[in-house]
Amino acid sequence: MKPEIVLLKAIYEPTVEALSQHFHIHRSWTAENPVEFLKKYCSNVRAAISTTTTEVTRAHFEALPHLELLACYGPYYTLIDLAAAKSHHVAVTYTPDSTAEPVADLAMGLIVAVMRRICEADRFIRSAQWPKKLFPSGFEVRGKTCGIIGMGRIGCEIATRAEAFGMKIVYHGPRAKPQLPYPYFSDLLTMAEQTDCLVVACALTETTRHLINAKVLKALGAKGFLVNISRGLVVDESALIEALSDGTIAGAALDVFANEPHVSDLLLQRDNVVLTPHMGTSTLEIREGRSQKLLSDVSAHFNGKPLTYKVNP
Repeated sequence: MKPEIVLLKAIYEPTVEALSQHFHIHRSWTAENPVEFLKKYCSNVRAAISTTTTEVTRAHFEALPHLELLACYGPYYTLIDLAAAKSHHVAVTYTPDSTAEPVADLAMGLIVAVMRRICEADRFIRSAQWPKKLFPSGFEVRGKTCGIIGMGRIGCEIATRAEAFGMKIVYHGPRAKPQLPYPYFSDLLTMAEQTDCLVVACALTETTRHLINAKVLKALGAKGFLVNISRGLVVDESALIEALSDGTIAGAALDVFANEPHVSDLLLQRDNVVLTPHMGTSTLEIREGRSQKLLSDVSAHFNGKPLTYKVNP
């Protein structure tokens, strides 16, 4: 009889197929109440698979009395209660990799897409409007100012790409970084007033929750664009929808949302919004690499071998 494991959230399907050859798989993320599902159906589960965006609390560990391993499919494990894992004697692993470059690639793609109206143009042609009228012009990327919120590794990679497109770079964060050649703004409103495209690349914290509010969007202005590849809750989504609807800003490109995977109909209905399904790290190279690391550690655990990517002692 195959050992039982549980998926706490959907992951790369080839990884699931590989796991299914050796394990009986439960899928708690499809249940209306995942923790209750764990209690009811997963009492014999020995390993659980989470992701970087999956919160794993003490309640999860308490619902899985025979859990031995929690394997995180992704390079971050900040949403896992490591203290609870330790008290329940559960080993935690992850799949370290560099995500800054592909996320920055997507951010640059979103900047170009929303400013040049690429997605609108695609819909324009598909709906057979081209023979009937002229497609409205977008904005040049070259010569515009790109304001980056959060100048960590991802922010720096975005700056490199935007600069190559001829954009001027400015940035905002909790502190200036003297090693960077770009102007720093301690006040976000002031930076937004001088920015053509505002790119959100900071972490979600209590300080940054709804950092992008109605005041920031008003400062960005009627010819300004917002790009968010960070976390949905960094942006006040209601304020953003209002700003898009009344022309406070020109448009937005979003890879993340307040209640993903559910996206507001008011965003879906707008032509001046580019939407992608939180795909910043969704490349075949990253997915395959994470898959190999996760499968290796899961196999090692069930064969009594040392774990390669262990988080906790």
